[in-house]
Amino acid sequence: MIDRTLNYGRDVLKRFLLSNGGFDTALDLGAGRGDDLATVREVNPRANLYAIECHPGNVEGLKNRQIQVHSLNIEHDAFPFKPGSLDVVMANQILEHIKEVFWILDQVSRVLKEGGHFLIGVPNLAALHNRILLALGRQPSPLKNNSAHVRGYTKPDMVQLLESAFPGGYRLEHFGGSNFYPFPPFIARPLARMFPSLAWGIFFDFKKMKPYHNEFLDYPRQMQLETNFYLGE
Repeated sequence: MIDRTLNYGRDVLKRFLLSNGGFDTALDLGAGRGDDLATVREVNPRANLYAIECHPGNVEGLKNRQIQVHSLNIEHDAFPFKPGSLDVVMANQILEHIKEVFWILDQVSRVLKEGGHFLIGVPNLAALHNRILLALGRQPSPLKNNSAHVRGYTKPDMVQLLESAFPGGYRLEHFGGSNFYPFPPFIARPLARMFPSLAWGIFFDFKKMKPYHNEFLDYPRQMQLETNFYLGE
């Protein structure tokens, strides 16, 4: 039986956090009930934890876990943090749900310190089961049009997204996979570790390498992308 809790790859995120040395602050975008931030707390119990979350029930739950919560629309609102003030920003199973990727990447890059880490988890459009589905003329599972997902990602595409708009701005430090459909956990775990690019979910640890100067907002204008992306007021 498939264990869908593995889709969140919290063991992978924990491995990334442990590999990156010390950190004092961490922000989770779309934090839900705070399970990813609980993983951060396991690694550093003294870290200051912040969440952006809009669901009222989750907001109260996060507050009860002593997490500082900001309720806002991540696709249109500025993140309420000073430039270069955060060590870690996480977006786990979030970016596939949003249209305004350039605005979100702008805000993340603004508030993240040089040397800070941007941890991303997304469903893998190139997972083995999705390759089989597409070969059979079926829609890949993370990009069905009757679902909440509006974007699909692969490892090369994610790297290209960051590099094309902000060249040299991020360096991929670690990459991992979690879950492996249609196998049960005792098979899925080792397969995802051995073949992360074929796993259900793919996870990235990007290190911010240089100062940020609005590159993610400039890119859609420079490329004249024929979509009305939100780029600020």
